[in-house]
Amino acid sequence: MPYSDPVTPRRSRAATIAVNLLAVVLVIFGLPIFGGGIWLIILGGSWYYALAGIGLLATAYALFHRSMAAVWVYVLTFAGTVIWAFWEAGFNWWAQVPRLVAPTLVLVLVLATIPALHRLGARRAGSTLPLIALVGLLFAQAFSGQPAWAQEQSSTEPAPQPDALPTEPPSAPVTFQMPEVGADWPAYGGTHHATRYSPLSQITPENVAGLRKVWEFRTGDMPEGDARYSNQNTPLKIGDQVLICSAMNKIISLDPRTGAENWRFDPQVPQEAIPYNATCRGLAYYASPTLAEDEPCAERVIMNTLDARLIAVDTRTGALCQGFGSSGTVDLEEGIGHTVPGWYAPTSPPTIVRNIAVVHSQVRDGQRRDAPSGVIRGYDAETGELAWAWDMGRPGETGLPPEGETYTRGTPNVWTIASGDNELGLVYLPHGVPSVDYWGGMRSEIENEYSTALVALDVETGQVAWHYQTVHYDVWDYDLGSQGSLIDFPTPDGPVPALILPTKLGMFFIFNRETGELLVEVEERPVPQGGVEPERLSPTQPFVVDFPNTLKPDIEERHMWGMTPLDQLWCRIQFRRANYDGIYTPPSVDRDWIQYPGYNGGSDWGGVAIDPVRGIMVANYNDAPNFNRLIPRDEADRRGAVPIDEPGAEDTPEGLNPQADTPFAIKVNAGWRVGLTGLLCKEPPYGGIMAIDLATREVLWDKPFGTARKNGPFGIPSMLPLDIGTPNNAGAVVTASGLIFIAAATDDLIRAMDIATGEVLWQDALPAGGQAGPAMYEVDGVQYLIINAGGHNFMETPIGDYFIAYALP
Repeated sequence: MPYSDPVTPRRSRAATIAVNLLAVVLVIFGLPIFGGGIWLIILGGSWYYALAGIGLLATAYALFHRSMAAVWVYVLTFAGTVIWAFWEAGFNWWAQVPRLVAPTLVLVLVLATIPALHRLGARRAGSTLPLIALVGLLFAQAFSGQPAWAQEQSSTEPAPQPDALPTEPPSAPVTFQMPEVGADWPAYGGTHHATRYSPLSQITPENVAGLRKVWEFRTGDMPEGDARYSNQNTPLKIGDQVLICSAMNKIISLDPRTGAENWRFDPQVPQEAIPYNATCRGLAYYASPTLAEDEPCAERVIMNTLDARLIAVDTRTGALCQGFGSSGTVDLEEGIGHTVPGWYAPTSPPTIVRNIAVVHSQVRDGQRRDAPSGVIRGYDAETGELAWAWDMGRPGETGLPPEGETYTRGTPNVWTIASGDNELGLVYLPHGVPSVDYWGGMRSEIENEYSTALVALDVETGQVAWHYQTVHYDVWDYDLGSQGSLIDFPTPDGPVPALILPTKLGMFFIFNRETGELLVEVEERPVPQGGVEPERLSPTQPFVVDFPNTLKPDIEERHMWGMTPLDQLWCRIQFRRANYDGIYTPPSVDRDWIQYPGYNGGSDWGGVAIDPVRGIMVANYNDAPNFNRLIPRDEADRRGAVPIDEPGAEDTPEGLNPQADTPFAIKVNAGWRVGLTGLLCKEPPYGGIMAIDLATREVLWDKPFGTARKNGPFGIPSMLPLDIGTPNNAGAVVTASGLIFIAAATDDLIRAMDIATGEVLWQDALPAGGQAGPAMYEVDGVQYLIINAGGHNFMETPIGDYFIAYALP
């Protein structure tokens, strides 16, 4: 009886199963890639996906027929993929992830079938040479357009300037004397000049690696249920205490050495007052020039609350200042008219100039045209009495509205932080968009004048000293989110007292802060027209042309991204189906339109940091599009778009803003995310950080900012410590020793960077998101760095209630 090996049939069966299984997988992925690729070709897009689909299906066909042609067909497909990938994206390795990772994995699996195919007596490839040749010829069609390295660079040619930047002089207040930055950190941006610069130099590039956490304090203020918390507080340091505020406006005094709590004041803000999220960006410090040092409230902090109160608290005791307003409180809803909790909700601190606390408020976007007013008010920082109100709809009237009337509704508001010049008596207010954001047909002439404009008000009178509009007829929600920074700016005629205003478009407008005269060249350029308001759109928009910017070139189909070729293909199809004519593509209702940069582009509330000695400005920025569509009113009603002041508002679908009282609601896909994986459709980076020499107007360095460690598909952290460039919100602090301290990114890290090179010299993992600006102070000869790790729901970072201080051992 001849010998029979029982293992051989089992091996053959296993080989058959393995080969068939791989063939099935290739069909499962090949069919949608081929079908989607045909769709993309019809839309005018790349031929690659249809051809890759043919290659996958041909490989599967050959595998089913036990032919070695499977290997050769896929090797040819893979070779075409590699050539196409580098043709489109060059050596941008993040861009190559969806192009090459999955195909490489398939290559490994196909090559692994070679032993199995031999065992099964695979036919030679000769009979399927026509199939191999067909795939090769088809792939030649995939390579069209310019390669990545041929595209134009986005940087603006610098205009050389001869003058060096002098040290920023301390402000010279007429009345209230702000403490100097150094031992103290007396205002959100260091001072109301908002340079975010510390003259401290104990921590240096040479020793910063030894920085250690020396204390941690938790406020105990954490969300309950589905409440959205995202504290963004920059602490104050005054004398022998650190002063912080929690997400729900609890004011707490801490020992600056140990973080031990001295006192706290709880204003009892209700949960229903939360707008987008619960946040307290900062407190305003005020020392009375008329009260004796030992009198109650000689030193105080003044805070806006989410439920629209202005509160003054004694910094020594935490008690309300009884002589301020009504027993320590001013009602900010006076004169506002109809509102509901969370609609009119101040989140940023007042700015105090010449004893006047200038107050403004966030008004929740996209709810209805008849929204609360964006009125700006000045209150006496001693008494809380209303000094003036600037209501753009009532020119010349500076008091409360007459009985039965309100401040003009729907006007542009200031939700971010203002800056101020005590010597000039001016406060600088970055304005947003009138209600509603994405349709302007009911806006008044005065609203169109002040929309998305920087407005300088005289704090003595509340009258406009000057203003400048950065976006004409803004229907893109490009509100000004950054605090302006006040410096002496170098010009050919010598240094000029100036204000640098970052914008969400990635441009920096620079003004003579006394007159409003531009110190950079601005060019009105034609922009796309059409959309739903062609007769009202501005034909041009202002572009800064002689100073660096973070504005990138228009995106193209090849800039689409994803985790695999499938979701990249889907993003390409979306790109081809959408309306997009470049920057300022107008809103459309017939189909989605791409807004790039999106409303979280460029600089947001963190502003910039400036080293006035070295003359270097540091700016972190975002680089991501939105994918939007206007929704006709009847469709919006069917979808359940209900404004905040009507029953059922809480059930409005995420990303759908009602824009009631107008013809359209708005659907916003912020960041343009893929629904299934949660990844962004545009390739990385999504954020960066740059340093600019203000005298020469040259970019010293510009790099992606933020690692992939806490980002990944399906919300799963990849833990990759690689710089991908994440979205980032909040700013930096720079020091005299040449260090940048910043958190801001979505990787939950706080870093120290070399201002000369951008090199990261130290970092530490935070227990929650660091979407807040750090502060720097000194006690007993020790330099401290402090950061609020509060997280951010919009940025999808972990929520926390931490304040963490670092120092050298």
